[in-house]
Amino acid sequence: MTVYAYVDGPLGAMLLVGRLAPGGRAVLRSLSLPGQKGAVAVEDGWTLAPGAFEEAAGQLGEYFAGERERFELPCDDGAGTEFQRRVWRALEEVPYGSTVSYGEIARRVGSAGAGVRAVGTAIGRNPLLVVRPCHRVIGADGALRGYAAGVERKERLLGLEGALV
Repeated sequence: MTVYAYVDGPLGAMLLVGRLAPGGRAVLRSLSLPGQKGAVAVEDGWTLAPGAFEEAAGQLGEYFAGERERFELPCDDGAGTEFQRRVWRALEEVPYGSTVSYGEIARRVGSAGAGVRAVGTAIGRNPLLVVRPCHRVIGADGALRGYAAGVERKERLLGLEGALV
């Protein structure tokens, strides 16, 4: 059963989508922001279930309050290709308060050189914004580039983490 909820935050009302696990807790499949490129839209047959996302809402609140640096949520990693999942796992290793270049992520997943563009595409398809920190990936020259929810939100997230100089 697909469940969803909206959680208010400083970047707008976040849409959380997942599947219901035993015990009534949601396994997070998607977190998107208003106006996000490629954002998930609520579909017929989905169930509004804010209580299922209570833990996720709490951790997001702690993150935005500067009290949490890493999310510990059950997530559904079945979406995406094997390459995308490798890139997404590499994103999860980028520490809070730091940034890394697209080229460095490409190197970490064995796709240096021409693979940087494919890495950028995979990052752009990350279904778990904020939770899976694709906002920590920047251009080799230090410029803030490409964030599905807008570069201004990327800048706000990096500012919150103290990663901007």
